[in-house]
Amino acid sequence: MKIESLKQRARSAAITFTKAVATGNDFIIIDNRSRRINDLNGLARNLCDRKWSVGADGMLVIERSKRSDFRMRIFNRDGSEAEMCGNGSRCAALYAAVKKIAPRQMTIDTVAGELKASVQGNMVKVLLTEPKDIKWNLCLMINKCPYKLDFVNTGVPHVVHFVDDLENIDVRSLGSHIRNHGEFAPAGTNADFVKVVDKNTIRVRTYERGVEDETLACGTGSVASAIIAAEAEKMSSPITVETRSGEKLKVYFDLIDGNFKNVYLEGKAQLVFEGKIRI
Repeated sequence: MKIESLKQRARSAAITFTKAVATGNDFIIIDNRSRRINDLNGLARNLCDRKWSVGADGMLVIERSKRSDFRMRIFNRDGSEAEMCGNGSRCAALYAAVKKIAPRQMTIDTVAGELKASVQGNMVKVLLTEPKDIKWNLCLMINKCPYKLDFVNTGVPHVVHFVDDLENIDVRSLGSHIRNHGEFAPAGTNADFVKVVDKNTIRVRTYERGVEDETLACGTGSVASAIIAAEAEKMSSPITVETRSGEKLKVYFDLIDGNFKNVYLEGKAQLVFEGKIRI
């Protein structure tokens, strides 16, 4: 009886997960529609650890929603919960379509608002929330040097900084200083470093809040960079974004009376493997 009880406890502690990747951003996806898992913050910290566990930039949790096909919650590697994630939403949409949780034309409930997604093969296109709180030409002192920056919230906050030498910029150091600058306290911000390649292409590197490091791509950062570039550099939709991973994203938008509307993020996503882990 005691042995059987231990076996049952071991089985109940096993969590099924799916590893997904979009443009170099990797995520652990957990189906929690049964609401069996309570400590999601702690689970994210444990599972996303690249040295001791599965490893990922973040954890996506699928839950039931009254207004959408499903609800997506996003947890950063440090266990904090984010409002939105562009590449994460594309991974969640692909997962939901493959698992028959939602149709291939779906709606996703997030803290930042309701998203719409379309899945065609491994290509996923997401209609994001409208950009807001745009601030142009911020001048901030960082390490006693002035930096000209722009700011936009694309579901989560992003600072955009245009540079000439993208390859040699210290994204980790400068990104950390921007992320923790008092101007953006207490929540902080993500930091995107952008180089204009041509009239329809930009190259982006991003320091992500919650990961506290540079990632191979950032969906909301790519959108933020494209939106700021559209105005500052007079670029038109669609804008191709070359990410650190080498893969490309496309950002679509309409500029209506000075406001950005119908903002879409499109790119490839992939479900890499499934597994079980005991917690």
